[in-house]
Amino acid sequence: MSTYVLVHGAWHGGWCWQRVTAELQRHGHRVFAPTLTGISDRRHLISPDVGLETHTEDVLALLEAWDLTDVVLVGHSYAGQVVTEVAARNRARIGRAVYLDAFVADAGERAIDLLPEHVAGHYRESVAGPGFGWLIPPRSLEVLGVTEQDDLDWLTPRLSPHPWKTYLDPVSAAPPRDLPATYLDCTDWMAVFAPYAKRAAERGYDVEALRTGHEAMVTAPAALADSLRRITV
Repeated sequence: MSTYVLVHGAWHGGWCWQRVTAELQRHGHRVFAPTLTGISDRRHLISPDVGLETHTEDVLALLEAWDLTDVVLVGHSYAGQVVTEVAARNRARIGRAVYLDAFVADAGERAIDLLPEHVAGHYRESVAGPGFGWLIPPRSLEVLGVTEQDDLDWLTPRLSPHPWKTYLDPVSAAPPRDLPATYLDCTDWMAVFAPYAKRAAERGYDVEALRTGHEAMVTAPAALADSLRRITV
């Protein structure tokens, strides 16, 4: 039995992993899917001060409170930054890091600077306008590769603005060199994160392609769960 901690990306909450969680639990695994501060069912805690440090502390506190060890720590999209920071600060509890179509940062890198220039520009414009200067409004799900109407109907009302500061805060360090890591590359969309699949390979991480869009936990939960179950610590 493995223990998985699944960390969602921008605009989502722990609820987005429901389909994957069910598959993993059906095979006897232990699964935690926290919602990060200020988002979704914890949006009542949002403020301009919520940053990468806040979200790192969310996960570190979970690991400590449940006394979790040999964890498979999975981060989707933005949460690659959280995984990197958590792994750097509490290596002893992490058995493997998994980056699901996510940022793979070096020390000092910010999420906003890891996006393609045109995407980063869109973020800055939306923050300056409807984001009131400190929020990132949700992006179009179709752009992220979600095309089924049932999935759109399920996701759309549950998304909430994401705190901008999390994209401006740099990671303090790269993950420890002795930490096993896997990159799951979602290939069937505009591939914003493709450079980080390449960076992961250059670091010696295992890299696996998933033939789905960016929201793999929604559009390909069985395939994602199968990939996660093959990952051992």
